[in-house]
Amino acid sequence: MILEKIDLNSDKRLEVERFLSTFNLFFDKDIEYTVIAKKDREILGTCSHAGKVLKCFAVREGLQGEGIASKLITHITNYLFEKGIYEYFVFTEPKNLNIFKGLNFKEVYTVDKVSLLEGGMVNINKYIEKMYKNSGLKDNEKAALVMNCNPFTLGHRYLIERAAKENEEVVVFIVEEDRSLFPFKVRLDLVKKGTKDLPNVHVIPGGDYIISSNTFPSYFLREEGTRLKAYTQLDAGIFGKYISPIFNIKRRYIGTEPYCNVTSEYNRALSYILPKYDIELVKINRVIKDNKAISASNVRNLIKTEDWDKIKAIVPKTTYDFLKSPEAENIIEKIKRSDTPH
Repeated sequence: MILEKIDLNSDKRLEVERFLSTFNLFFDKDIEYTVIAKKDREILGTCSHAGKVLKCFAVREGLQGEGIASKLITHITNYLFEKGIYEYFVFTEPKNLNIFKGLNFKEVYTVDKVSLLEGGMVNINKYIEKMYKNSGLKDNEKAALVMNCNPFTLGHRYLIERAAKENEEVVVFIVEEDRSLFPFKVRLDLVKKGTKDLPNVHVIPGGDYIISSNTFPSYFLREEGTRLKAYTQLDAGIFGKYISPIFNIKRRYIGTEPYCNVTSEYNRALSYILPKYDIELVKINRVIKDNKAISASNVRNLIKTEDWDKIKAIVPKTTYDFLKSPEAENIIEKIKRSDTPH
């Protein structure tokens, strides 16, 4: 048996896709690196990665006890180590938990259809404790919001303002994955500038454990509804079990969602998972402008049509000033070329 790196632009990729399909698995679009185990031209197993996430893992039936899984995963983790990535994650079916635990991965959280494990030098409790220490927050009870802000709108601002009026201290976690049209650093900066006048509001990076729906793997969850439910349950559970206790979060604020199916399903998951962790969920009706809820997707659509008067009416001055600055030119061009909802 030998291990072979796959050229993702070659016909070999199709062979891997066909192999995965025999397990009812997809080959995710964002994969950066793939390795196969093969013997006499026959694929025995495969594993891939995208960023810090290991995915598209499968070993031929009847060969699971022959060390193939161990060799594949060790190869991928060594490759990541060489790239300077010392912590990594696996989303997998719960039936595979023991395989990864046997390779020194630690279970973080499991729901019906998916388990998240961590490996390498990462530990969720230590990671979140470090986040908390770096935030400079006090130990008192807090309210929290988790936002993407792609870009920051007056709708986001209204939610944060409500939380700030009703709570002694508010922490806003900005989703850190760079899969949005507005890069993470820009989104973080716009929210900080747009809430500068609210002294009890702290805007911080969301870190590795606030999971973006854009990076949640779909390779073993074929049905969109199943995938969405698994993602929302996992992310809500991790927030309740790990993040809230360390940050002393007792309330989580969300806006009602009339447009986005992902956010709507996420809100449903929060409403029944967070109370299990003694966290109150506060739902706020979205701000309406011209008979339509203000949304970041609407801002992006208005950017495409260059309707700057309408944009000015639904974003804070700090966001508008950025959009009209030279720094935003590349982002605006990307939005105009894009057909993605994110």
